[in-house]
Order: sequence, then C-alpha cells, then structure tokens
Amino acid sequence: MMKDQISKRVDDLRQWLKNYDLEAYILPSTDPHAGEYIPAYWQCRQWISGFDGSAGTAVVTLDDAALWTDSRYFIAATQALADTPFCLMKERVEGTPSIADWLGQKIKRGGKVGIDGKVFTYRDALALQDELARYDISVVADFSAPDELWVEDRPKLPDSDIVVQPLEWAGETVASKINRLMDEVERMGCSQMLVSQLDEVAWLLNLRGADVHCNPVFVAYCIVGRNGATLYCDPMKINSDVAAYLDQNNVKVADYYKAELDLMRSQTITLVSPLTNAAMAMCAFNAEKGTAVVADSPIASMKAVKNRQEIRGMRQAMLQDGVALVKWLRWLSEAVPRGGETELSIDAKLTELRKEHADFRGLSFDTIAAYNEHGAIVHYEATPETDVPLKPEGILLVDTGAQYVCGTTDITRTILLGSSATDEQKKVYTLVLKGHIALSRLKFPRGASGTQLDLAARSDMWREGYNFGHGTGHGVGAYLNVHEGPHQIRMNYMPAPIVEGMTVTDEPGLYLEGRFGVRIENVLLCVPYMETEFGTFVGFEPLTLCPIDKRLIDTTMLCDTEKEWLNDYHCHVVETLLPLLDDEADRDWLKEACKPLG
Repeated sequence: MMKDQISKRVDDLRQWLKNYDLEAYILPSTDPHAGEYIPAYWQCRQWISGFDGSAGTAVVTLDDAALWTDSRYFIAATQALADTPFCLMKERVEGTPSIADWLGQKIKRGGKVGIDGKVFTYRDALALQDELARYDISVVADFSAPDELWVEDRPKLPDSDIVVQPLEWAGETVASKINRLMDEVERMGCSQMLVSQLDEVAWLLNLRGADVHCNPVFVAYCIVGRNGATLYCDPMKINSDVAAYLDQNNVKVADYYKAELDLMRSQTITLVSPLTNAAMAMCAFNAEKGTAVVADSPIASMKAVKNRQEIRGMRQAMLQDGVALVKWLRWLSEAVPRGGETELSIDAKLTELRKEHADFRGLSFDTIAAYNEHGAIVHYEATPETDVPLKPEGILLVDTGAQYVCGTTDITRTILLGSSATDEQKKVYTLVLKGHIALSRLKFPRGASGTQLDLAARSDMWREGYNFGHGTGHGVGAYLNVHEGPHQIRMNYMPAPIVEGMTVTDEPGLYLEGRFGVRIENVLLCVPYMETEFGTFVGFEPLTLCPIDKRLIDTTMLCDTEKEWLNDYHCHVVETLLPLLDDEADRDWLKEACKPLG
C-alpha cells in the first residue's frame, strides 16, 4: 500500500510541476532552521519517497525520479525505494552524478527547477543556482509543493512549551548577551540581526524547549537590535511566567509567520547568516528601505565559549551521567552472561538509569549500541530489524549522550564482553586509546585550529597504516545541541580557533569492516596552561567521568606517560563518583574497573 501511495504522490507532484511550468522539484532533508534533527512537519523528502534515513535528497522530474544519500543508508534506501518511481543515487561513489549534473541530462536547457526557499539555506540555494546555470537551468524558490500537496495526515508544527533556562545555569543575562552580540553586528555595518538557527535563539534568550528530537530547542526566529528583540513563535507556547520574563528582558513576542513580513518592512541593514533559509534572506534583501549583509553568525563563537556557570553545569551533568554509566556498566557485566540482552535492550536500560535523576531531560542523540561487526558501521543505530543478542564474547561499542537541565553529555566506550580479546582487537583498541590520550594531553597556542590538533589523535594510527574517516572532535552545547560549532577537530581544514572555555569531544576510532569497531570518547574543556614570551598556551581537561575498559589494552604498546595519564584519569573518576554511589556492588565494580595499570 505504501508503495502505491509513493507512486501517487509522485504523479500528483508531476501534475503540480505542469501547473507551474516547472521541469523538476527538489526535496531536501532540511527545515527552515538548518537543524540536524527535522521535526515531522518538514520531513517532506520522506513523505515523497518513503525513505526515512536522516540524510537524503529527492528529485522528481516530469519523467524521472531519484534519491541521493550516503553510504550509511545504501542498503536501507535500496529496500525503501524498491517498486517506487525512485532510483538510488549513491553519493561519493564513482560514476554517481551530482544532482545538478543529473538534472542537466534530464531536462531541457532553459528549464526551471522548483525548490522551497524556506528549506534551503541561502548558501545552498546560491550554490545550486550556480551549478544549474552551467546547463542554462534556472531555480525558482517561490513555491512549496508539499504545502499544496501534503494536506492529508501531515503532522502539525511542534508545540512544546517554552521554558526559561535559569541564570544559575545560563550564567549571563539576556541583556548582556544582546549587548555583546550587537557590538559585533554593528561592527559588521548592520543595525539588527535575524537569528534563525534554533540553538542560537534559545541561547540568546536563555530559553529552552522540546520541539526537536534530542535538542532542547523550540521553533522560532528572533530579530534582535540594540534596544531589544522580537521572538517569532507560536504564542501558545508561552505561559504567563515566560511572558513576564520576556517582557522584563525587553523581548516582544509575535507570531512565527510574521517574521517574513517584518523583514520586508525593515528600514535598516539586517545581518543574516548563510545558514538562514533562502526565503527569509530574500525578505531581508528586498526590504522596503533596508537590505541585508550575509556573514557568519557571531552567536556561534559566543555560544561556543562557556561561562563559569555553564562550565559548572557541564560538570554537574557529567557527575549525573557518570553515576548512571557506572551503574549501567556494572549491570551489563552481569546481565550479558545471563543472556537475553540485545543492543536495543541495553540502550533502554541505560536510559532507565539516567531517568533516575530529576535533572534528566532526554537523550542528546540516538544511542549507538553496536555489537561486534555492527561496531564497524560508524553511524549504526539498532532497529528491531537489525537488533542482535549480546553474548559473553566479542566487543561492544556504545556511543551515547544525555540532556540534563544543567548540561549536555556525549561519551563513547568500547567494552569487552568476553573473558579475553584477540591480538588484533587489542592492537586496534590500544591505537585508539593512544590517540585519545595524545589529544587529551596536548598543549598548544591559544587560538590554534582543530585541524592543527587533529594530528595528535592520528599519528600512532598512521604509523601502523590505520585511519578513520570521521571528525576527531566537535563542540558540545550547554544543555543545547550536542553537536555545535564553529570549532571542530578534524583532518579537513577547520579555521575556527580553540580557546579557553570551549568544550569539545575527543573521539578517535578505528573500524574494521565485518569484524568490529573501536571508539573512545570524552568531552574535554579547554583550560589555561601557561604564559610565556611566545604567548598564551592552553590545554584540555576531561569532563567525562567513566572508566575506560583496561581489559582491551595491549600494555606493551603504551609508554609510561600514557599509563600515568590513564591511571590519573581513573583515580579522578573514582574519587569523584564513589561518594555518589549508594550500592556497595557499584562501588566495588568502580574500584576494580579503575585499578591502576602496572
């Protein structure tokens, strides 16, 4: 039945194309706010194709249909698209054309391609326009096919309540943030800024919500100037207490859809991020007496540097998460030999233990619990179809994180489930651990970029002919999105500087297809190190509190300095978490897991 529905939707879209004199329509996996997780209302690519992976772009012409996605989803997409009008396009596989090249082959010169400008960033819309111009094809961004065609059973816009993030954890008033922001905005020649990314709106106004999966944010825009701000959202989300709070902070409230009209009526110069959706950016450019400047949002860099209270909150979140993780690891050591546990069941158990703390607000991303060969799939997420039982043998990779009202966590541990590991498993695990330790111990000039630091995590692996394809570290929000920038640690060029107060993950890994995967991850805090005649130097302090499995280590591969680091880290974990554990069995397990290496 679903396949028939997909075919009908494609037929309806093709008739719609004819009505508007268009040759093709593109449906991306995005929303108006360039979010990582997309509310159901904007999951239009899934609606048109039936493919529900997190990444993909569907393109429909009058005669053809195709869907582009990456290697994580080749198998799932093949299954989902079978017996539908869509053919699969495997991104970054030799011979796969780009969307623009494919359209250049499929439609006539002088043709028009439709997109919804509200779900394409301004940057991406311009890039698409440039790519299609090579084929004399134009882009029309004025129409939303789903708004006209997806009427029946379309989910509603999310409607969770907005709540105030207490100053105890926010650490800086709204007025102070707006003043700092406007100093930058005015320096860039603008008088106001359109804030469109949801975590930036939430951070700026010290508000949180639950509109988006795993991210404590709410659907809204904000236009901010020197004398205050306007929050554009569903007014029904705001109770009397939040309304009073906003009024005290000189923040007006207007309907979500009124932001476009107010931009059009603007009589000043508005700063918009290249990640602003194209429709909103064009409203600012076409304002009655104003215009727009496109530049990176200053909020990203401001938000990345955590203040004293945010750091205190992150530490508190790590304490709460550490207690849950120790309880879970001890339970896991007993439950797996008893039998009956699977990748999904152990995920549920960890969530259950986290919920024991009143500050828990949900997961910060969907847990990766990957047993043996599943661990070699970097972004594996167990489903009822792929779920497998755990046996007291092999290794388990678990990448997991939580949201607490005081902070956000992200941790990966690779765990031995049997009594012994193979030589290959130990070698790979120890290489990952060496990279993890090297990055954690690194000292460097303040402002160095993540690309410069990345070598530390990979050097020992490269010497042995190993490498990994994902980034080594990403920023982490303070009870906000678990993935935030602008700073990252990765091989490809990342110019954003790393300075004191930034939080970043340390997560090297190695993946042997069909066999197993290893990743070890802590969240690090960038802290001062020393001042010399050559400038300011900084380093890292691990915030994550959880044992690293010593049973998988080939100790002959570690130098004394690396052993000392691991012993010191485990000593800190024991000293910090032991007083918070009530169960003697949990306490005993923790002490055993953190015994020093000889």
